[in-house]
Amino acid sequence: MKNTLLLALLALLLVGCERPEYDTIIENGTIVDGSGKDRFVGDIGVRDGVIASVGDLSSSTATNRVDASNMIVAPGFIDIHSHATSGSFWGSDIAQRPDAESYVRQGVTTAMGGQDGSSALDIGAFLDSLDVHPAAINIGLFIGHGSIRSAVIGEDNVQANEAQLAEMRAMVEQAMKDGSFGLSSGLEYTPGAFAEISEVVEISRPVAEHDGLYISHIRDEGGRLLESVDEVLEIGRSAGARVQVTHHKLIGKSRWGGASASLALLDEAIASGIDASSDQYPYTASSTGLTILFPNWAKDGGFEALVARLNDAQTLAQIRSDVIAHINAERGADPSTIVAARCEFDSSFNGKSLADILVDRGQDVTVPGAADVAIELVRAGSCSGVFHSMSPDDVETIMLHPMTSISSDGGIPALNEGVPHPRNYGAFAKVLAYYVREKHVLTLEQAVYKMTALPASRLSISNRGKIAEGMAADLVIFDADTIQDQAKFGDPHHYATGVRDVWVNGTQVLADGVMPGTRPGTALRHD
Repeated sequence: MKNTLLLALLALLLVGCERPEYDTIIENGTIVDGSGKDRFVGDIGVRDGVIASVGDLSSSTATNRVDASNMIVAPGFIDIHSHATSGSFWGSDIAQRPDAESYVRQGVTTAMGGQDGSSALDIGAFLDSLDVHPAAINIGLFIGHGSIRSAVIGEDNVQANEAQLAEMRAMVEQAMKDGSFGLSSGLEYTPGAFAEISEVVEISRPVAEHDGLYISHIRDEGGRLLESVDEVLEIGRSAGARVQVTHHKLIGKSRWGGASASLALLDEAIASGIDASSDQYPYTASSTGLTILFPNWAKDGGFEALVARLNDAQTLAQIRSDVIAHINAERGADPSTIVAARCEFDSSFNGKSLADILVDRGQDVTVPGAADVAIELVRAGSCSGVFHSMSPDDVETIMLHPMTSISSDGGIPALNEGVPHPRNYGAFAKVLAYYVREKHVLTLEQAVYKMTALPASRLSISNRGKIAEGMAADLVIFDADTIQDQAKFGDPHHYATGVRDVWVNGTQVLADGVMPGTRPGTALRHD
């Protein structure tokens, strides 16, 4: 009798200690699953960082239940073009600001760094550092062509010899083995601009062999847009690689309305068998350094060589002439469209256009005057800039293309430092607020697809980007009626609103609008 009672008590204790079926159940949410299909109301069960079930879980048990009634539940957004990893690991945004609040409050759970041809050279070491010092979001990397070229050849305008090509190709091969998602290029920037297409094709071959992605800031996004898109497609054709035109745009007011021509090239290439796509940030302004205004020949040898040429009267005259020509052709001959975002040598310039600076000095606003100001700022150390140069209609045209993903081309800025592009804080929220809710350019399902399943497929990430059983539990809950980008041009340091909850790998990083400080992000490695 005594043994029977003991066994009964033990059975009751075991039942009491039995683990619930799920760690978290998100219930009653309107699920937009990332596939592009219509939304539906249902529950999501998460166990051990993975989506374990989708359906009616009202009778199931869970450690934590979250009511998502009247809210949208979507896969965590994937930023396929991010600058969160610029520089060395410890110098990068993601190391300095690992909570990635500007991303999390938009619903972004994965960011892909190493863009525009600039990256750490040792991809494996960077990812290993993320393993030891994880962030709130997942991070993946591309290896940068410009960084590789600089390490092997330098900043000079010379062509690679066979030995240098072999060395660069070996570096790409090693990066792919270490987990890089592919090769990025910045062919509008030096030293990448000095490379011939044959060089890029050759070092893209390991990317094709590992089924990675060649993602390119093309040589010219203005007057030579079509031939620059053609070059990306030819690289894909010749190297056998999948390719992406990143932050696809058309600059120059005289060319507005012409974006459909570059999309037609993309469509023709896809029809011919090239695996091609593009991505886009939802703004009519770009952002890069003021040196973009200067001719590449003047940047031969690097920044110090450029400054030396600016200090030579004869060379300065030719550079000035070229800067004037650039402002006329690419910036609509309007100095107010060129804005200094951050000048580390003098913060008083931050947020001022070249026109503003001329007015402050009591000078007429002219293109030659603006060129002189630009030369002055670059000579002093240069600034990052914001350039208002695109058509709203072209932005919508590119956005509607079925192979266009949404990206930010931003990073994780230090709050209240400089006057950066608002895309750092609001790109994904802006699509949902403006292009979905206000303008109806996209349906909610289309927008979420472009932020989740489409970029995941381009990256060959098979376990993220959709709400389905077996997928990593990267999830976002937001109010479709109130989600809003709050960052504006000239006043960018405001987090997006309307995202209530975010999970990364099953761990909550935003809970009812509060960040608990958890950092469950994973260093993603391309397999």
